[in-house]
Amino acid sequence: MSRVEDLHVAAALIVAHDCARRIAATVRAALSIPGVDLVLVVDDGSTDNTQELARKAGAVVVRHSHPRGRTASVETGASVIAMRDEPGREPRAILLIPGVVGHHAVGAAPLVAAVTEHVADLVVARAGGRGRAEGPTAKVARVAVERASGWTPEEPLGPVRCLTREALEAAMPLARGAGLELAMTLDVLHAGLTATEVVCDLGDVPRAGSLDSGRARVSRYRDVMMAISARRMRGALSSTQAAIGSRLPGRGDSEEDE
Repeated sequence: MSRVEDLHVAAALIVAHDCARRIAATVRAALSIPGVDLVLVVDDGSTDNTQELARKAGAVVVRHSHPRGRTASVETGASVIAMRDEPGREPRAILLIPGVVGHHAVGAAPLVAAVTEHVADLVVARAGGRGRAEGPTAKVARVAVERASGWTPEEPLGPVRCLTREALEAAMPLARGAGLELAMTLDVLHAGLTATEVVCDLGDVPRAGSLDSGRARVSRYRDVMMAISARRMRGALSSTQAAIGSRLPGRGDSEEDE
């Protein structure tokens, strides 16, 4: 029988901005997920009482004085969670959940199980009963992942995901804007870690970007393309450096020449 201190655990990291209507339900649902022993809400400059409701529901809350965006919020939350990890224990896995998910957050339980049981380093939620995400942004993101790894995800931009601390560190610094999730996946795969998708019951939670206006969709596409381009440039630079390094004489070669 495993001792409590030997159990793998996870922290739910919830980014919230003006989520007073659903934040309490999201927190309570996250707390009910097996393996989750900490729920951290990053209140990203809300103008309503999101932070008070989150705290009353049982979350640890940190707050940005003004909106800084999802990327900065995830980085803030990840730092706080790291400070709460106990020395000598495996670092907590991190479950990313939007504050608007509400009671459906409990449906992310299979993600936590998959990561803490070492099925994969990054696991993304795929809503059951839906086809693959469509639209120009989702398609270009899917192709980028497929070219990088041979794996074709259904939800390349899925915001509900769980990953190990090692995987999160591999994705640092996180990409800004709507490129966050895709860049995270690409960076994790580039680091030689594993990623997969798991079907989850997340109710009618809308897909990332599905409610965006036309201008917001253009911005989302731009962010995703920037994330892809940055990683292509990084990969090309690494290949060039490796090629140059292989042509330089090593110490052993110098000694033989002498």
